[in-house]
Amino acid sequence: MARRCGLTGKGVQTGNNVSHAHNKTRRRFLPNLQATSVMSETLGTMVRLRVSMHALRTIEHKGGLDAFLLDARSTELTPELRRLKKRIQSAKAA
Repeated sequence: MARRCGLTGKGVQTGNNVSHAHNKTRRRFLPNLQATSVMSETLGTMVRLRVSMHALRTIEHKGGLDAFLLDARSTELTPELRRLKKRIQSAKAA
């Protein structure tokens, strides 16, 4: 499973550990990914996602998962989330 947030695209970054003697060794900065269930008000169901904590805060700020997905560009979402966005749009239209 990739270490990448499905909503924001946040992924692994690289850098250096720097010792007191100023020796540099490569290291990885991993995103804080959490497997969570988020409620979709339009569909009335819980959706399981593996997202970063930054994405969870953004979802809360935007007013829920539905508002976040409807505001997001489809090109930036994973194929699974694009299908969810289409389901939300069709349920909202009906």
